[in-house]
Amino acid sequence: MGVTMDGTKQQRRGNTRQRIQDVALELFAEQGYEKTSLREIAERLDVTKAALYYHFKTKEEILVSIFEDLSEPIVELIEWGKAQPQTLETKQEIIRRYSETLAGATPLFRFMQENQAAVKELRIGEMFRNRMMGMRDILIDPDADLIDQVRCVSAMFTLHAGMFALNDLEADPETKRKAVLEVATDLVTQAHRGADSP
Repeated sequence: MGVTMDGTKQQRRGNTRQRIQDVALELFAEQGYEKTSLREIAERLDVTKAALYYHFKTKEEILVSIFEDLSEPIVELIEWGKAQPQTLETKQEIIRRYSETLAGATPLFRFMQENQAAVKELRIGEMFRNRMMGMRDILIDPDADLIDQVRCVSAMFTLHAGMFALNDLEADPETKRKAVLEVATDLVTQAHRGADSP
């Protein structure tokens, strides 16, 4: 390990629990959640099943831990948003931070997109819905017109769609992320202007 390597990466590498999460997510993405066994995860990690078992007893435990770790920034963002005044600046900042958070959790969201049936059955489906409701609540003014409420929710889903629906568009990922962010920001801005009109 060179010293130049990013500190967090180095920590992630050395951390068995996180290595298990990374490898499990890779396998889930490659062959689907249902078809992946704990034994395969252990084999790819080159550890015994007992060593894996020490950290996680089931596949679902691994998945829930991945979800909790990667969606922690969303929980923090919701807490932050609740404490802010409901200004346009706040909403634009929420959208900006949410865009960054999603970029950091792309493998998880890709997994959820591709394994929707499994996700529905699992505990993370419920957890994910709760996170989304929390995001919705900090973006929407309850007094706003329905159309402006829809704009705010659409801003959130624009960011989600940007992670999957635009994969085959010609542009580098960062340029795409900025374009998607701009559209989402436009939506909350329009919604806010709507709320301000008499």
